[in-house]
Amino acid sequence: MSVHDTQNPESREDALQTAVEAVREGRLIVLPTDTVYGIGADAFSAEAVDALLDAKGRGRDTPPPVLVGDPSVLLALAVDVPDYAERLAEEFWPGPLTLILTAQPSLTWDLGETRGTVALRMPDDEVALDLLRRTGPMAVSSANRHGKPAALTVLDAATQLGDAVEVYLDGGTARIGTSSTIIDTTVEPPEIVREGALTREQIVEALGDIFTAPEPEPSDHGTEPDDGPDAGDGAEAEDGPADADGSYQYSYTDIRETAPEGPAAEPSNAEPPATDQASAPARDAAIDLPSEPDLRDISSGDNAPDSTPLDAGGTLPGEDAEPGAGPTRNTPG
Repeated sequence: MSVHDTQNPESREDALQTAVEAVREGRLIVLPTDTVYGIGADAFSAEAVDALLDAKGRGRDTPPPVLVGDPSVLLALAVDVPDYAERLAEEFWPGPLTLILTAQPSLTWDLGETRGTVALRMPDDEVALDLLRRTGPMAVSSANRHGKPAALTVLDAATQLGDAVEVYLDGGTARIGTSSTIIDTTVEPPEIVREGALTREQIVEALGDIFTAPEPEPSDHGTEPDDGPDAGDGAEAEDGPADADGSYQYSYTDIRETAPEGPAAEPSNAEPPATDQASAPARDAAIDLPSEPDLRDISSGDNAPDSTPLDAGGTLPGEDAEPGAGPTRNTPG
C-alpha cells in the first residue's frame, strides 16, 4: 500500500503513472473525485471488479458504477440512449450526476448482476479525469466499507480499506462531499433513484419536467374500456410490478442507506399493481452486433468515439455515497 500526493504538480505525474500501472495489472486504487473518494478497478477485469466488491464487503448483487473521462464514451458503453439522457450528460457532465442506462451487450466486462444495465458518470475532478483518460472506463464505488460513511479524504479511505488497496491518490478533501444524484433512464418516465448533490429542481429548470409522464391521448373510441377477449393481457403486463421484466436492474439498497436527508416523497395516488399480473416481455431481444469496440484506450481527442450510437440495442455514496455513481439499483461512490 502506498499513498501519492496529486496536489503537488511536481509529484502528480509520478502518482498518476503509478496508479495507471496498478489498474492495468488488475490491482485496486483509491482516487479523489468531486463527490467523495472512490475505490477503482479496471472495468474490463472480472477479477479486479470482484476484488473491489470484496474490499467493500459487497456481493455481486451490488455492482459498481463506471466512471468515464469523456462524455462521448456514453454512446460506446450504452445503447438505446434516450435523447433526454444525452441532454442530461451535456448539461451536467462532468458533475455529480449518474445515469443508469442499457449496457452495450457486446462489451466483454463483468460488473456483477447488472441485468443488462450500466451506471455511468463523468466526475468533475482534474485528477480523476486525467487518470480516466489514461486507463479508459473504470469500475468505481465509494471508498468505504459497505454501510460505513463515505470517505472525504484519503486518510478516511485508507482507514477503512487498508492493504486491500494498492495505490492511494491524495487529492485533498472532496470538494462536494456528498453523493451524486442517480437517474434511471431505463424506465419511462425516468426516475430519480437517489437525489444527491444535484437536485430535481436544477434538472427540471435545465431540461423541463422529464419525470412526469405525459397525459394519454384521448381515445377515438370514447372513454369506455375495451372489454373484448383480447383486451386484458397486454395492459396487465404493462401495469405489472416495476421489476417484472428486469427494469430495476440494480439492488439499490445502498443508495437508500446513504441518501442525504430531505423531504419525504409525496405519496402516490396510483392503485398498487395486482400481484397476479403477467410479467412484461423481456426488455432486450437478441440482436446481431458489430464487432466489440475497444474502449481501453478511449480518451479525448482523435481517439474518442464519434457521437453516433452503436447499432445494437452497455453499473452507483457511491455509490454507497458515491463517486461514480452508485450504484447497486447500486451505488458507487
